[in-house]
Amino acid sequence: MAGTLFVVATPIGNLSDMTPRAIETLKSVDLIAAEDTRNTLKLLNHFDIHTPQTANHKFNERQAVDRLVKELLDGKNIAVVSDAGTPCINDPGFILVEAAASVGIEVVGVSGACAAVTAISASGLPSDSFHFMGFFPREKKDALKVTDFIKNTIKDLYVFYESPKRIIDTMAILADELPAAKVALCNDLTKAHERIYRGTPSEVHGQLLSNPNAQKGEYALLVYYEPEEKNTPKENPISLEALLVDEIVKSGCTMKDAIANLAARKDIEAGKKEIYAASLNLKELF
Repeated sequence: MAGTLFVVATPIGNLSDMTPRAIETLKSVDLIAAEDTRNTLKLLNHFDIHTPQTANHKFNERQAVDRLVKELLDGKNIAVVSDAGTPCINDPGFILVEAAASVGIEVVGVSGACAAVTAISASGLPSDSFHFMGFFPREKKDALKVTDFIKNTIKDLYVFYESPKRIIDTMAILADELPAAKVALCNDLTKAHERIYRGTPSEVHGQLLSNPNAQKGEYALLVYYEPEEKNTPKENPISLEALLVDEIVKSGCTMKDAIANLAARKDIEAGKKEIYAASLNLKELF
């Protein structure tokens, strides 16, 4: 009988966020597939967990998957964990989960901390729907593709992760490209020096520049953007021919003067050539 693959969330900073179910699961499985066995060992020691580990990170995940699936098929229960938070959410785990599910192995999620969800819940930004975009692009050309996408998509909340060394440059890009956006920038969530910066990209950029410790700790970046409505040309309520006749009757002017008067009006979105063409249509009628 095949074993079960448990996808176990671990704390993103505060060890008190480790759930009793996660502790019980990590103690009961036969093997823990960890993103970094050294980091996970600290967690295991804290909770007196002695389950053996094996490495399952982005550099060996494809090589390790066949061996881990074989162990699952042989009846072993395995837990997959990342360094912090929920596996597969911009962390290793997907390849193993996909492979296990494809051969009928039961996959069970053990819920807990997730930096993206924690940031959304504390952001104060509209969150009925959101796009999780992973890490903000390193290259500026790729970053501009992302901001263009946001500009041309329906209003929504966009969630990114960002490193402390790039966050100031990233906020400068957003200040240039999405100046009207609303931002919640979450730093060191659940930790002792947790902080959330709020405002426009320019305002948050200024807050970062004034903080000598801004380039410390991990960031979750939330951007709420509502694209501006594109202006559509206003249609004239009545035809240009009717407007010309109305101008002649009311002002007692000539056709030439009526054309000039309409062309000067700001409430009529038609050029002088269009108005002149309308005058020719009138001449054909009379």
